[in-house]
Amino acid sequence: MRFQLLGPLCISDGEHAVVLQPSKPTNLLATLLLRSGTIVSADYLLHTVWDTEPPATAKAALQSCVLRLRRIFIKHGIADDTIESVASGYRMRVSGDTLDLADFRNLMAAADRAADYEDECQILRQALSLWHGPVLANVTSQVLHRDEVPRLSNERLRALERLCDLELSLGRCHHVLADLWDATRSHPERERFAEQLIEALYRTGRQTEALTEFDRVKRRLKEEFGIDPGAPLQRLQMSVLRGADLGSPPTGPVQSIAVSPRMPATPPIASLSASSGLRVSQSVSGRLPPAASSTAGGPPTHSFAFPVVLGPVPCFAGRSDHLKALKQQLAAANPGTSSLVVVSGAPGVGKTALALQAAHHSQGAFPAGSAAVSMSRSDGSPLSLSEIRAQIPAPSKSGRRLLILDDAVSAEQTRPLLLPPSDGVTVVTSRRRLSGLAATHGGTVCRLDALTEEESQELLVGLLGHDRVAREPDAARSLAQLCGYFPLSLRIAAARLTTRPFLSIGDCTQWLSEDLLSRLFLTDEPEASVLHVLESALLRLPADLRRAFLHLASAPEDSSTGLLPDVSDEVLDQLGDAGFIEEGPPGPYRIHSLLRVYARQRTPASASHISPHV
Repeated sequence: MRFQLLGPLCISDGEHAVVLQPSKPTNLLATLLLRSGTIVSADYLLHTVWDTEPPATAKAALQSCVLRLRRIFIKHGIADDTIESVASGYRMRVSGDTLDLADFRNLMAAADRAADYEDECQILRQALSLWHGPVLANVTSQVLHRDEVPRLSNERLRALERLCDLELSLGRCHHVLADLWDATRSHPERERFAEQLIEALYRTGRQTEALTEFDRVKRRLKEEFGIDPGAPLQRLQMSVLRGADLGSPPTGPVQSIAVSPRMPATPPIASLSASSGLRVSQSVSGRLPPAASSTAGGPPTHSFAFPVVLGPVPCFAGRSDHLKALKQQLAAANPGTSSLVVVSGAPGVGKTALALQAAHHSQGAFPAGSAAVSMSRSDGSPLSLSEIRAQIPAPSKSGRRLLILDDAVSAEQTRPLLLPPSDGVTVVTSRRRLSGLAATHGGTVCRLDALTEEESQELLVGLLGHDRVAREPDAARSLAQLCGYFPLSLRIAAARLTTRPFLSIGDCTQWLSEDLLSRLFLTDEPEASVLHVLESALLRLPADLRRAFLHLASAPEDSSTGLLPDVSDEVLDQLGDAGFIEEGPPGPYRIHSLLRVYARQRTPASASHISPHV
C-alpha cells in the first residue's frame, strides 16, 4: 500500500486509490505522514487534529482517534504496527515506496546529483508528476493548512522554477510555455515565473505577446499587492522593447534547489511516471499534460526514453466490458492482430481514462515500454507533427511498445505516427470515429457512451467514499443524472464536494442545477471546466456544422430523431462522427443531455462567432 500526500490524502494499492473522508483520523494520518520517521508529541497531535478546541479528555480522545485510524489501516490491508506508540506520542515509519512525499524529496536529491542538464530535467519532471491536485484538500486541520501546506507547495514551485530554468538553458523555450502560462496565472506573487514566460515568448519570436504579458503582470501586481515589478522584470521589458539580442540561453550552472532534510533517505524510484496531468485526481478532466515542442528550427528532442510507466487512473469506474476487450487486444500474443485501437466518443466521456487504464493493466505485454502524448492544445487546436514527435520517447531497448495518441483531431494527423505492427500497438483517442484510419490500417474502434447509472454511482463512491454516498443515495443519483452520467462532469462535481467536506451532496446538486455548465469548473484548474471542453470541441467544427448542432440540440426533445427537414443526412453523419450526436435508439439519432444543456445556452445565431475564450 502507498500513501499519497501530494494532493487529496489517499491510500493506493497500485490499481485503485481511495480518497479518505475528512475526519479526525484523516487529520491524524496527515500529521504523522508529514513528520514520518520522527516522534510526534501528543500535544502537537491534539493541536493539529482538533485545531484550537482539543477535547476535555485529551489523552483518551487521541487514543480513540489512533484506534480509529488503525481500523482504517486494517480495512485497507496496512500493518497494524505502522503507527508506533512511544512514551511522549506516536511515530509512523514510511519510505519512498510507501509515501509520495518521501519519493518526491528523494528525487529532488537525485536531481541535485544528476550528471547533466538532460538527466536533471528528466528527474525533475518525474518528481513533479507525483503531484496530483490541491495538497491535503480533504484534510480539515487549519493548523496543517496554515503551517505545512505552504511549505509543501513551495517545494513544488521551487522544483518547477528549476525545471523551467534548465529547459530555457537548453534552448527549449517552446517546451516550457504551457507550464509557464499555468504557473504565472496560479502564482502571480512569484515574479520569476513571469520572467521565464516573457523570456520564452521573446526567444520564440513573440515579442508583442511578451510585452502584453509584462503589462498584465504589472497590472496584477499593482492591483493585488500594491507593488511594481522587480528590477529583473523591468530590465527584461526594456530589452524586449528595444528588440535587443538576449544572446544564447545561458549554459552555466543554475542555482540548485535545496532539498528538505526532513525525510529519511531512501533509494529513488527508477521509472519515469507519465501520470503528471494524466492522473485524473490532478486535472479531473483527465486531459494529458501540455505538449512540448521542438526547439525553433531544430529537430524534435526527446527528454526521456522508453520505458515509461503509465500508472492507474485513480477511482476508475465502470467500462468493464470495454476494459476487458481492450486488455485482450493489447496483450494479444500476435502483435499484428491489434496494431491499432481507436477509442472514440463525445468530449468528456472518459476516452483517455479508459485508454490509460487498459495500458496500465497491459504493460507486461510491452517490454520496450509505454507512453502517452497529446495531439492537441487545451483550446482544441491540433499540434503540428513536429510538436507531437517531440513528446514521443525514443526506444531504449528492443521489443514491443505501446503508444497512446490522445485527442487526435483527424486521421491525417495520426497516420504518420502509427507504430508498425512489428514494433507494437498504437491506441488513438479521438472525438471522431476515425473511420478512414480504421479503413486504411485495420484495427478496432471502441465507441464510448455516457456511464450507466450504476457506473456513475461506482465512480462517485470511489471519489467521495462509500459512507458519504450512502448517507445521501437519492441525492447522489440526482447528481449523476444532472451531470449527464459524464465522467468529466461527475469528477468536477465530486472534486467540489471533496474540498468542501461540510457541503451535502443534495445542496451541491441544487446549487449546480441553478447554472450547471457555468458551475462545473475548478478554480485552480482552468481546463477542468465542462464549458471549456465543450466550447473548444465545438470550435473544431466548421461554422455550418456548429449552427446545425445548436439548431438540432435546441429543438424540442421529440425532434431529436434527426428528421428535421433542414438537417441533411450528411450533416447528421458529420455531427455523429465528431461526437456531438450519437446513433439511436430511440430515433436514428440522439443527443446527450449535457450537450443539450450546453446547446440551449447558445443560439443558432451565435454559433458562427463563438468566443474562443471561456
